Amino acid sequence: MNDQNTNEQSESQIPVSGEKLQKVLARMGLGSRREVETWIGAGRVLVNGEPATLGCRVDSLDQITVDGRPLRRDLGAEVLRRVMIYNKPEGEVCTRDDPEGRPTVFDRLPRLKHGRWINVGRLDINTSGLLLFTTDGELANRLMHPSWQMDREYAVRVMGEVDEEMIERLKQGVMLEDGPARFTDVVSSGGDGINRWYHVCLVEGRNREVRRLWESQGVRVSRLKRVRFGPVFLGAELPVGRWREMKQNELDTLSLEVGLQPMALPQMKTEEKERLKRLSRKPSMHKAARPSPRGKGKPGR
Repeated sequence: MNDQNTNEQSESQIPVSGEKLQKVLARMGLGSRREVETWIGAGRVLVNGEPATLGCRVDSLDQITVDGRPLRRDLGAEVLRRVMIYNKPEGEVCTRDDPEGRPTVFDRLPRLKHGRWINVGRLDINTSGLLLFTTDGELANRLMHPSWQMDREYAVRVMGEVDEEMIERLKQGVMLEDGPARFTDVVSSGGDGINRWYHVCLVEGRNREVRRLWESQGVRVSRLKRVRFGPVFLGAELPVGRWREMKQNELDTLSLEVGLQPMALPQMKTEEKERLKRLSRKPSMHKAARPSPRGKGKPGR
């Protein structure tokens, strides 16, 4: 009996080799961890010619294929971390390819030699403002995961009578069709009559959550613009329909916010830097809506 217990204990202490497949693919920038897990469940990922399973581990010798395409697993492709800040206009959708032919938020982003841009959450077609993209799937996953409490701030124009009791209900929480929801802060920021502007904060990214919260109180949202995501603000220097890449200090701050060690930006040749500058200054291909006015600074807690 003692020998059996000893053997079982020894087996449990054997170190597990390799790294979880979904984490490897996310770090390579193929998608967020949630997206990658969906691909694995759908049978789109093979390891050494066999369908992968959730939680399986791989090392540098394993051959990984996604949708029939073998992956290059050179070191540079796996550790790349870049973040783009985009000022989304109304009228763009947050999908890579739209069956209706509508413009997408990916249309103007610079092309990547390795990996792809992953959008950190979504904004609906009628919402404008701050949208983040990254090449690091693990960073994207943490920024979107509720456990990291990354608050989002919006400037919202509301049509209808709003009183203090309504604001208090929205801060205490109301029941929506997909569960309870609430704003962590609501601050008035001007307007006349029944068209008034507010700045609101919440720590989730559920579909149309800001609009549905206000609609639950019998009022309607006529304009909606995201102005902040966690420590990242949408600066006035970034016109609608334009993007800019995060600087090293900004990227370090964002990484630390979600428990990741800072990582140096990839070195670029002068020609590549100039190309990105030209692309970032190109006029938007789509007619953008006039940006919403925003309040000064972050609403008080």
